[in-house]
Parts: sequence; structure tokens; C-alpha cells
Amino acid sequence: MNRTREPRRPRILYLSFYFPPSRASGVYRARATANYLAAHGWEVTAFASPLKFLHNVIGSVDEQLAETVDPSIRVERPNLSHFAWERDLRHFSRFRGMSPILARNVYNLGLKKIFPEHYLSWAAAAVRKALKMHAKRRFDVVLATGNPFASFAAAWVIHKLTGVPFAVDYRDAWTLNMFTEEDAYPADHPAWKWEKRILRDASASIFVNQALRTWYAQRYPDSADRMMVVPNGWDPDLLTQLEPTGATTTHDRSRPLRFSFLGTMNNTQPVEQLAEAFERARRHPDLADAELNIHGHLGYFKQSQAELMGRLGLPGGEHGHSLPDTGIHYRGPVSKTEVGSVYQDSDVLVFLAGGARYVTSGKIFEYMASGSPIVSVHAPGIAAQDVLAGYPLWFNPNSLDVDEIAEAMIAAGKAARDMSPEQRAVARAHAATFTREAVTAPLEARLRGMVKRGIAGGETQS
Repeated sequence: MNRTREPRRPRILYLSFYFPPSRASGVYRARATANYLAAHGWEVTAFASPLKFLHNVIGSVDEQLAETVDPSIRVERPNLSHFAWERDLRHFSRFRGMSPILARNVYNLGLKKIFPEHYLSWAAAAVRKALKMHAKRRFDVVLATGNPFASFAAAWVIHKLTGVPFAVDYRDAWTLNMFTEEDAYPADHPAWKWEKRILRDASASIFVNQALRTWYAQRYPDSADRMMVVPNGWDPDLLTQLEPTGATTTHDRSRPLRFSFLGTMNNTQPVEQLAEAFERARRHPDLADAELNIHGHLGYFKQSQAELMGRLGLPGGEHGHSLPDTGIHYRGPVSKTEVGSVYQDSDVLVFLAGGARYVTSGKIFEYMASGSPIVSVHAPGIAAQDVLAGYPLWFNPNSLDVDEIAEAMIAAGKAARDMSPEQRAVARAHAATFTREAVTAPLEARLRGMVKRGIAGGETQS
């Protein structure tokens, strides 16, 4: 009796250190990629950071975001040494406690001779775990996302030991400092050798914008034909609180205009210019009572908040504190599952970004999906402008001059008061071209092409 053998689902190992419940900025691309692959017929195993690291070192998580991960995705968390972050003597190993200098020298030797990143131990543990799993049921493709770039090294080692093809996804540049536009390392740094061998052997390398792809193609021309751009996008399932397109709601003129920044504020961004420009914009009678609400995290680590509060001109570090005459309020973190409510309650969104031409913030895609006016506060010429160029409610001073930023804020405030449902619909139509579904499809197709032909030829599901 003949049995029809159904092809098994292709198996992918996704090396994504920052995966839910992490709240690192790159986690949303990782979550969306894994979910998309699972929804399109892939068996996905994700290797992520240990929960202890997220809770005790990074200091924050988003448990609600973790609930949005497709339940079919298997999440493993290889071990990570906390050597570089541990400051409590009580938690030192016996070896480190008895011989701290020798322990430090041994640790630094590993960074110098093996891989130059503090996540080396995680990469090594990921390789060991991957080989054990592969021996039981083979993986067909490995996809690694960085940073940390130790995930790239792990993918390369797995490829060398098993022959499984791999791809690397540059959420950030590795050897390019995107904020100074200079090399991130001196010429003799081992990162260059690692990156060269990884890109030489990778079946595909992915970048978030064309500017970054161009830089890498010029640096590594022999690998350029395998480079592609997959921009960040926005997740409709996380923005369900937005009003439907075409709704007739308009700004309530009885309340102050609400300007909002949503995201992670950090030291690379022009925070002082934002605060000063908003103070000047409020001198205009239309914005005299306007407020600027800061939603999200101040910095990536627990100790970052006080410094950024000071740069905003705010006292202390408690949520909701403000100085009476600035109109700036820090509202605290927002779960990714609640960001739609923030957009819904905001009249104007402030796009604050650091860096220059290589920077495309993932947040800008959500901003556009809201259909609200957007004010740019960043240096001119960043890659995000290529995305915003078709957005009809973009107010771009194209400068960090505080007076010009203030004028853009005033114009955006007027647009928010006068905006029609038709204008919002046109703005959202532009954003619709950047849904995760739309931008991730080419990546899935490339990964599927990397799968060995025998998988599609009829192997039975094991």
C-alpha cells in the first residue's frame, strides 16, 4: 500500500539574544521575524538570553510582550557568564574570589584569542546546545541577529561543524559606528577578521536600510551579491487600540495639545535640543498649554534614568514629575501591548533620533501607522528620512536649530487641530507598505531558498 509522504516543515534555528521578554529595541524585529516564520510553515527554535540576565543585569522586562510570541516557537536560553557585569563579591566564583587578577587575565585572553565580545560564553553554550539538538533532528537553516554579534560567530561555527547554511541579520552595524560614521574598531582588532569570514561564508546578510547595505558592500565586495535590505516595520497586532481609518474623531480643542515621544531615550539623541525647542514652541499662543509626554525607558540600564531626567530639565526620577513651566512630563515605561493607546491619546509624535545617515529607528514605522503628525528632532540626512519622505504629515526642520524645531512643532500642532479623517487615511496608506508582513516576506523567501532541496522533496515529518 502506497502512502503519500507529506513534506516536513523546514527547521530554523534563530539565534536572537534579545528575544521576549527582553525590552531591548531590537526585540520587536526578532519577535516579528520568529512569528512570521512560524505562521508561514517553519518549525522555529529560538536561542535567547537567560532570564537572569534580563532581570538582574539589564533590569527590565516586558512580560506582556512575551505572551505575543507564537506558542509553537521553542525558546531555549543558553547559559551566559556574568563575569563582565558582576560587581557583588559574594557572587564571585571561588577562582575569581581567590585570584581576581588572574581571573580577569584569563577572561580577557578569551576575548582576545577567541571572540571579542562579553557574550562569548553565550555563543559557546549556544553552539553546544545546537549541536546536541541537530544530532537528534537536523536544522535546515540558521539565522542569527546582532547585536550581540557573538550570535554571528555561533552561526558560523555551527555551519562549519554541520554544513547547515546560515544568514546574519544586522539590526545594528558591527564594525561601523553609526553615530560618528567612523570605523568602530582599530584596523588590527579581531572583529574585522571575524566579520570578514562570517560574511564570506554566509548565504545571506540582511541590513535594515540601503545606506548600511551600501557601506558593507563597499567594505566586503566579494559578499555584496548576497546582501539584501529588510527594513524594520510595524506590527498591526500590537496597535489594535488605534481608531479605525476613516473615523470621524477630531482633536478636542478644550484640552491642551499632546506631543509624545515613545521609545527608549538614550545619550546619542539630541535631548537638550528637544527640551529647549519645546519650551520655545510653547511661547506661541496655540501651544501655550501644550504638553510633551515622554513614554518609555530612559536609557538601557537602571542607572541611566537620573542623567536623562536631568538632560530633560526634570527633577528626580519618579514618573509624572515635571517642572511647572516646561510642560514636559516623564510618564514611564509602556508595555509593547499598550503602545497603541499612547498613539491614540497623542496629537503629535516627536521622532527623536541620534546618529546620522545610517540610522533608521524601528519606532518610526509605528509612528506613521498612527496617522498623526510627526516632528523630526535629529540631524539631517539620517536613513529614516527615506522612509518618512512619502509621509504626508511629516514636519521636518532638517536641522537641529532649536528655533527651526520649534517652528516645526507649531506647524504640526496646527495640523493636528485641523486634520480630517481623509488626511489620516492617506497617511496610514503610506504606513501600510511597511507592515511586518510586507517587509518580512522577502526574507522568508530567501531563507526558504537556502533550505536543501531534499526537504521540499518529500521527507516525512519526524
